[in-house]
Amino acid sequence: MKPEVITPEQASDLVNNGDGIITSGFVGNGFPEALAVFLEKRFFETGTPRNLSVFFVAGQGDGKERGLNHFGHEGFLSFVMGSHFGLAPKIANLVLTEKVEAYAIPQGVMSHLIRAASGNKPGIITHVGLGTFVDPRRQCGALNSISKQRFVELLEIEGEEYLFYKSKPLKKANVALIRGTTADLDGNITMEKEVGTLEIFSIATLVRNNGGIVIAQVERLAERGTLKPKDVKVPGHLVDYIVKSPNEDYHWQTFAEKYNPGLSGEIKVPISEFPKLPLNERKVIGRRGLFELKRGDIVNIGIGVPEAVAAVAAEEKIFDFFLLTVEAGPVGGIPAGGLSFGASLNPSAIVDQPYQFDFYDGGGLDIAFLGMAEVDEEGNVNVSKFGGRLTGPGGFINISQNAKKVVFCGTLNTGAEIKIENGILRILKEGEKKKFVKEVEQVTFSGKYAIKRGQEVLYVTERAVFKLTKNGLELLEIAPGVDLDKDVLSQIDFEPKIRELKKMDSKIFLDGVMGLRKFFISEGGERID
Repeated sequence: MKPEVITPEQASDLVNNGDGIITSGFVGNGFPEALAVFLEKRFFETGTPRNLSVFFVAGQGDGKERGLNHFGHEGFLSFVMGSHFGLAPKIANLVLTEKVEAYAIPQGVMSHLIRAASGNKPGIITHVGLGTFVDPRRQCGALNSISKQRFVELLEIEGEEYLFYKSKPLKKANVALIRGTTADLDGNITMEKEVGTLEIFSIATLVRNNGGIVIAQVERLAERGTLKPKDVKVPGHLVDYIVKSPNEDYHWQTFAEKYNPGLSGEIKVPISEFPKLPLNERKVIGRRGLFELKRGDIVNIGIGVPEAVAAVAAEEKIFDFFLLTVEAGPVGGIPAGGLSFGASLNPSAIVDQPYQFDFYDGGGLDIAFLGMAEVDEEGNVNVSKFGGRLTGPGGFINISQNAKKVVFCGTLNTGAEIKIENGILRILKEGEKKKFVKEVEQVTFSGKYAIKRGQEVLYVTERAVFKLTKNGLELLEIAPGVDLDKDVLSQIDFEPKIRELKKMDSKIFLDGVMGLRKFFISEGGERID
């Protein structure tokens, strides 16, 4: 049977009490906003459907109202499984107040798990997550006290530990809400204006094989036989219903941009001069992080403070010496930030997200720059649950556990006021909350596991640089103008090891470019001071 073209109101009527919904998207990229809006509207008006289960891979939302926030209502949602909750605070609040059963699965694992479940496999076996809060010896990914099911098991194969993630919960997924650009009247879906293909094919295959329905939101319709076969990302036999977005507000390319052909790889857009960061703590961290890059490195840069690494690289004009990748699938180009995170400007390729994580999990990344909310004396890092906030791990666990080198980027504490002048950093007002604590609230990165795997791990702040060793954290550098005892050690809840303490490079704290381009141009990539 050919798929039926229906309205978003009609699509919302297809969802029943207790259904399992699985959505496509990465922040706002590829998220079917119209379908979510009208489903929420039906719930407000009629009180149904109720007790939905929601499955998703990457974080989907704008931190306010859009994306998965449409599902964040008591009674509407009863079960949720995904990787990142920080962009959907309405769902996060339901989890924290124990109104819904909730589980966090690393983003790459969730992406692979959907692919496995679509083929009726019992799950996947991987090392990803060992030693973190998804390890059964810790919280098993459960996010509150009412979440008592165990979907992760510890295995030993040929003397090595692995985690077995079960696909069983995904058997409940019987409604797929996906998004593309164009649908022909046979239901074939293309994604020419989307910034990534993500795991949209796996989602549709899973729900079809579960006996459910696949609803695709698109921007436009095409006649049968007019789409190029290689452009089709979801073939029509997997699609039951097509919804043409009622207006462009429900079909922005990202939650930050209506449409930019440079993000979808349709054309290479001219790159204007990047806005330069002011000389503040973020720029200092980004500059110091760049010192860890080598010519030819394959790189991942996380959201938040690590974005300063990309900004400084643009200012130093050194993008052409390494390859930036994004877990959503873009390869090459310049990663976008904020509510366009997950996209890249002028990428050289865009692969499906599960395959990008295959590359990451196999050790393909040379270096990753990631954020940090808490760090403890064992080198553990927490970015998933802290200070009454639930964000979840996103792709952090896959990336941090598998990159050959990891540089965690963030301020030493929260809320400090600093001044940088004449190459000197001064603390004007100390921060209110320490980030370097005795024990992190939740382990999203395991220092012990990193030591076991032989990873090189640094923690870069605006005033100090630390390194992970088998004996815990070692303090390597402090900023010029900073007092060791008053400005660093007093702001840490443990005693780091100190062997040979150095000053951070003075160029980091001066206005103007640092001249890193000549380092990369030099023979062998040796830095030129």
